[in-house]
Amino acid sequence: MKINSNSNIITKLVTIFLVISFAGLSCAASIEREIIKSSTIENIKKRGVIKVGMDIFQPWAMKDKNGKLIGFEIDVATRLANDMGVKVEFIPTAWSGIIPALMTKKFDVIIGGMGITPKRALQVNF
Repeated sequence: MKINSNSNIITKLVTIFLVISFAGLSCAASIEREIIKSSTIENIKKRGVIKVGMDIFQPWAMKDKNGKLIGFEIDVATRLANDMGVKVEFIPTAWSGIIPALMTKKFDVIIGGMGITPKRALQVNF
């Protein structure tokens, strides 16, 4: 009798554990779907354009004699857009305001030679 009773308790505990585990997995999957749905990358893909914040800083980002943006950072942003299958839109922004502009979603990313500092690391991902 005692063995059967212990077996029933173990069976019930395993069942409860499995139910809780599956509920947790279901919840985690739901959270993951919400994160993906609201992610910057997904929003860029839906919109079809990546908005790039940048500042003119020779030789990395500058304008040629015709006013066209050129430079390494421009090439990097253009390649990123091509790899994502979207267009690129450059949003020139004064360097002093580039992080606040990113935080207010004026653009999706900053492509520029930004040094990592503790203050910046609290605001943006590098």
